[in-house]
Amino acid sequence: MRIAAVGLALAIAGGACGGGGGPTGTLDRYGRALKSHDFSQAYELMSSSFRAKVSRDDYIRMMKDNGREADETADRLTHRNGNIEVSAEFEYGLGDQMRLVQEGGKWRIATNPLTFYDQSSPKAVLRSFIRAYRLARWDVMLRFVPNDYRERMDAKKLEAQFTGPSKEDMETLINTLEQNVDEPITEHGNEAGMAYGDHFEVKFQKEDGAWKVKDLN
Repeated sequence: MRIAAVGLALAIAGGACGGGGGPTGTLDRYGRALKSHDFSQAYELMSSSFRAKVSRDDYIRMMKDNGREADETADRLTHRNGNIEVSAEFEYGLGDQMRLVQEGGKWRIATNPLTFYDQSSPKAVLRSFIRAYRLARWDVMLRFVPNDYRERMDAKKLEAQFTGPSKEDMETLINTLEQNVDEPITEHGNEAGMAYGDHFEVKFQKEDGAWKVKDLN
């Protein structure tokens, strides 16, 4: 498990409780640096993870090539309205994320914790599928079956498919899926696919706004 501090939508260093005025002070300094075209100083305010991906020279060159955009960003930062929301993200399980925000000096959970079986994306439904299998929620797994197959399927038949004579093969398949859950997924309209293992591919299908698992191999 890992905890990733987010703090700001921008990849700017200077955490919520850091010195120099916290997030607001960092934004002020960044805005002033952009306004004066001191891009080297602006670069110093970027996070270490950003600097590991983008060199100082590349950052300065891109800023100079997009001077109008840099000026507009500086103006927006200078005249920003509203409060800054400091947040954090906690990653756990199969890549699930829980977002936390500060309220009254205390951290509170902002993510809906009741979304156990998300179907908003192929990756989300894959994780939901694996979770339902691990918990033997065969009734829930029916949600992930495309309509054409679901007409001939029910919870009992689904359970028999995964726990019958092919139980060991299915367990191996699910284990391999879980090990490759973060592999890239290619989407084409209402269809998607994810290659995993030596020669397998999960196929996804979107129906009525929800993603489902069409085929596992």
